[in-house]
Amino acid sequence: MTMRLKKLPENYSETEIDGELVIMHLGSGAFYSLSGTAMDIWRLIDGTRDAMAIAETLSEVYGGQASVIAQDVDSFVAQLKGARIIGGEA
Repeated sequence: MTMRLKKLPENYSETEIDGELVIMHLGSGAFYSLSGTAMDIWRLIDGTRDAMAIAETLSEVYGGQASVIAQDVDSFVAQLKGARIIGGEA
């Protein structure tokens, strides 16, 4: 079963500054700075895609094998889930 990834906006605030996306976790006050492909992944988390679909989209945009890109996507998604900034649903 695939898990569609969704943002949990009740847990964070975000703003873009000079081409960098800054996310603040509202509970802990921790800041996360996203740029490049991390920002691309963040933007692709829209509640309709799972991690593999995101990797496939990035593969189309940047080239490279989706299976290899998926490893990096999975790692980044795990960090966001651990911070409770995103979640997933079947």
